Amino acid sequence: MANLDQGVTRPQNTNGLSSREAAERLERVGPNRLKPSLQRAVALQFLLQFKNPLVLVLLVASGVSAVTGDAGGALIIGLIVLMSVTLDFVQSYRAGQAADRLALQVAVTATVLRDGVRGELPVADLVPGDVVLLSAGDLVPADARVLQADDFFVNQAQLTGEPYPVEKRATDAPQGQSSPDAVAPGADELSAPDLVFMGSSVVSGSARVRLERTGSSTALGQIAVSLSLPTPATAFEVGTRRFGLLIMRLTLLLVLFTLLVNVALQRPLLESFLFAVALAVGLTPELLPMVVSVTLTRGALRMAALNVIVKRPSAIQDLGAMDVLCTDKTGTLTEARIRLERHVDATGADNPQVLALAYLNSYFESGLKSPLDDAILAHEEVDVSGWSKIDEVPFDFERRRVSVLVERAAARRLVVKGAPEDVLRLCTHYQDPTGEAVALDAAAQARINALFDSLGNDGFRVLGIAWRDVALDHPHAVVSDESALVFAGFAAFLDPPKASAGQAIHAMASKGVAVKIVTGDNERVTRHVCTQLGVPIEGVLTGTELATLNDDALRARVESVNLFCRVNPAQKNRIILALKARGHVVGYLGDGINDAPSLHTADVGISVDGAVDVAKQAAAMILLEHDLMVLHQGVLEGRRTFGNVMKYIMMATSSNFGNMFSMAAATLFLPFLPMLPLQILLNNLLYDVSELTLPMDNVDEEDLAQPRHWDMGFIRRFMLSIGPISSLFDFLTFYLLIRLFEAQESMFRTGWFVESMATQVLVIFVIRTRRNPLRSRPQPWLILTSLAVVLTAMALPFTLLAPYLGFTPLPPAFFGLLVVLVASYLVMVEKGKQWFYRHQTEA
Repeated sequence: MANLDQGVTRPQNTNGLSSREAAERLERVGPNRLKPSLQRAVALQFLLQFKNPLVLVLLVASGVSAVTGDAGGALIIGLIVLMSVTLDFVQSYRAGQAADRLALQVAVTATVLRDGVRGELPVADLVPGDVVLLSAGDLVPADARVLQADDFFVNQAQLTGEPYPVEKRATDAPQGQSSPDAVAPGADELSAPDLVFMGSSVVSGSARVRLERTGSSTALGQIAVSLSLPTPATAFEVGTRRFGLLIMRLTLLLVLFTLLVNVALQRPLLESFLFAVALAVGLTPELLPMVVSVTLTRGALRMAALNVIVKRPSAIQDLGAMDVLCTDKTGTLTEARIRLERHVDATGADNPQVLALAYLNSYFESGLKSPLDDAILAHEEVDVSGWSKIDEVPFDFERRRVSVLVERAAARRLVVKGAPEDVLRLCTHYQDPTGEAVALDAAAQARINALFDSLGNDGFRVLGIAWRDVALDHPHAVVSDESALVFAGFAAFLDPPKASAGQAIHAMASKGVAVKIVTGDNERVTRHVCTQLGVPIEGVLTGTELATLNDDALRARVESVNLFCRVNPAQKNRIILALKARGHVVGYLGDGINDAPSLHTADVGISVDGAVDVAKQAAAMILLEHDLMVLHQGVLEGRRTFGNVMKYIMMATSSNFGNMFSMAAATLFLPFLPMLPLQILLNNLLYDVSELTLPMDNVDEEDLAQPRHWDMGFIRRFMLSIGPISSLFDFLTFYLLIRLFEAQESMFRTGWFVESMATQVLVIFVIRTRRNPLRSRPQPWLILTSLAVVLTAMALPFTLLAPYLGFTPLPPAFFGLLVVLVASYLVMVEKGKQWFYRHQTEA
């Protein structure tokens, strides 16, 4: 690992860079990203669309046609390929731009000193030499040296694998020299006491640091191989990949079959090759990436209107598939407007000494301050001017308490505040109303426990307050000092239930999403809140009970429990893993440092705008409004998005595949190609145009009622049920064209082109809904584009382009027959669809 000081000129002050210096350095070293994304020119992005193997084959075939004398055909094939690629590019580019704009709304920022002024800047804009202010919950934005620190603890497990926070502090080395306890160049920098590294998270305390390496030059950036590994595919991505493989196999089989038949019948080799390639293009749902991209991005934009920012668009579908949501209580079931209501001693009487001790602890605490600290400090001002802070034992989620060592006159006192059970366990005495310390016997312990239970039953969230005096020469506060404490009393807080929370939980349950409360609060308070909101309590599991269960036992319990109380971060993670092991798609809503592992583990990590950086970084979605009802709307949007993607897939695997199958089969008995390669490409292009508005389509209520997942078996069965109906009407069309109209090559191809376009496009109005098509309203733009494409196909044989496309005008009688064929086909598909869904439900 390179020396941290390499290539950096340190400024002589700790007030940061000027804007001019920062701009120069940003120009020289580049943005602070691990792998700066290369923004290709738009023209290059467009050209990359041609890397599709089928597109390349078509272009080669077009060139061969031109060389062999068919310049007109070559030009039209080229134009059709260009139009198809352009459609895909424009839609995908616009979707990408929209996604980028949304991502900017939740970009992680850092507090930086520039021109001596404190301000917020995107992490990507930071440069070596910047002075950054860090506090609990922040991510360290780059490799840096600590200039000033106050009880500053960081978690650098991402680099070291060490799960416990380590303390970092400033050293007294002169500028440009190593400190006595700093590591020498070439040694392990990660153990240096005054160095922090990109990707670490601040657990407690605060610090002022100077950035010395940014972007790919950081320690994290040098682990290039591991960072370049792709993230695990989501269920949605796996589903689209499996669908692609299914289509690829079917395409390969049909194309090889067609090519072999044409070669065996000694038809022109070039024409047979072009036909096979065009057939492959017709079979390939090349619009699927665009439909998926546009549908997901449109969903992201609609969710942005609902105050939900989507960082990873594929998470929208995962949200729609979610059937279990795990969430904390505070801010979700409650208003998150916590007030200190009571400060009682061991007898249950309000006691100002309890408030004074709680105030001292919160005032001098420099680590991770909670809303409870804010409530204590806002309740009533206490004069602490005579006290000074000596040291602190920061809060952590295992101990669930924080201690400060303070001094006044000739006395030093350790003041402890934390979870009542843990604080009481460490007490040997309690403080009576006069302030005297009395031995904590069994009777007093029982009274205090009864008081704690009573406060919990009344809906109060409670902290235990305790203290002990230490010797004047006691230099530091350590965890072992938290013993033989004197119990002072309880600080009782009230956080009123959120009126909309009960409605949201019932609404989620009605849509197949079970809400499970996973909280560090005690079960009595949580029960009280649930009762007030009308939320049924199915079962309760505490952290203490959970610790006694192995993973198999926990999997057996998670289904029947919906309140998990007094759980620590590791236990939250175990709960999510147990639910996933039961086959659930799990969402997790959290906003704290301790929520980051669970946000990463869940299928859908959801945080809020006011969350700490670590939580926002781990989440796939950010709620700008901390409200379950907003999330309920997001679930429906996810299902709507998935529903529209599935419509395209069901179209591609039924009518579209049926038409291409008919075309391949027709080569067996027709003395000519049933459709020219150029006509197949035109058919495919017009079909794509008709489906461009599909992402905007309405989705039926019943399709939003339950979570929906990828099911390749369902898709395959639908294809085998509906596809043959399309082929049946194609063969009927072949028969009628030859018998009734004695159609030769040109008229046969024209008649079938018009019939295939009409059936292939109009069937969307049947397939798009499980209902009777007349009772499900499509989006107006879908109606408009579909009808426009069908009318265009019917008009083409009568235009000046007809000779170049191989078309000939059709007799009026054909259009009368077409109306009967299309109507019969749609009725037949509707009957087949109803039969399919009826048997699907029974199965």
